[in-house]
Amino acid sequence: MRRLNRKKTLNLMKELDAFPKVPESYVETSASGGTVSLIAFTTIAFLTIMEFMVYRDTWMKYEYEVDKDFTSKLRINIDITVAMRCQYVGADVLDLAETMVASADGLIYEPVPFELTPQQKELQRMLQLIQSRLQEEHSLQDVIFKSAFKSASTALPPREDNSLQSPDACRIHGHLYVNKVAGNFHITVGKAIPHPRGHAHLAALVSHESYNFSHRIDHLSFGELIPGIINPLDGTEKIASDHNQMFQYFITVVPTKLHTYKISAETHQFSVTERERVINHAAGSHGVSGIFMKYDISSLMVTVTEEHMPFWQFLVRLCGIIGGIFSTTGILHGFGRFVAEIIFCRFRLGSYKSTSVPLPDGHTSNHLPLITDNNTH
Repeated sequence: MRRLNRKKTLNLMKELDAFPKVPESYVETSASGGTVSLIAFTTIAFLTIMEFMVYRDTWMKYEYEVDKDFTSKLRINIDITVAMRCQYVGADVLDLAETMVASADGLIYEPVPFELTPQQKELQRMLQLIQSRLQEEHSLQDVIFKSAFKSASTALPPREDNSLQSPDACRIHGHLYVNKVAGNFHITVGKAIPHPRGHAHLAALVSHESYNFSHRIDHLSFGELIPGIINPLDGTEKIASDHNQMFQYFITVVPTKLHTYKISAETHQFSVTERERVINHAAGSHGVSGIFMKYDISSLMVTVTEEHMPFWQFLVRLCGIIGGIFSTTGILHGFGRFVAEIIFCRFRLGSYKSTSVPLPDGHTSNHLPLITDNNTH
């Protein structure tokens, strides 16, 4: 009884076989079939390698949501060199809430030469080249995100000792914590002093001939400081054409959460619009000479996540490639043989000449005679 059930089960499994075996004696090979098979195997190997490269790669996924955090402080990382002596300039922040953040809360004034060393110039040229490429190819930003904490720092290398060059500029670097509202970080003539209606700068003791707001922005970022991230103003250099000149940067800051396979950090991206003009009250161009960075905080937050293709999806795509190539080449090969047979058969039929066959009633027929048993004997 068990043997009978086992035999029935085996017969049932044979009937469900989706891959019937054909005896080799019934299989006919051809040169055309071998050529098509070689092309199919080559195509499968090439597409498999390309698919494996896609599987190894990752991509950045961007998601947007409303930023609900309004109570925390915003960190501003600053490294700017102004072509004036440190005793002549002052930097501070004034926001829309009439809150003043003085530079003494986290900024350092360091006398330095404005001219860069050859090594520093090389890094600045590299940053400017990357900035120009980023404006043309936005996909490079994904590469920068994925290489964060792996790349070298974008800060300028330390200056080599050069006693012959005296400090003629002031490097203002450090960080400040401000409210998450729109504000204005500015560098202008004179040190800032508190005022009941805002603030003021002691500029009366500085002559206009000493004004020179040529500057270089080595680094400016918002939020957590992440090595390897290149910000839009890094490497910017502006040379003033007049003593009384105003440089304005209008910045829109977007809170960003970055989650990659290397890091997980909360930082901020920003876009910037630049403007500069000469202050000339007689010509109607009013204002104060200096460097003004007016920033505004976006209400949207971006979450950037690095994603990878699942292994099961890679297998499905691989099976689709192999099965699709085999099916497509088989169909094309069969269609090609069908067309070739039709063409060859037509040539063969045309090679036969029609013959006249006499009929019993005296007429003739131009049709080919039928092959009968009597003809075969």
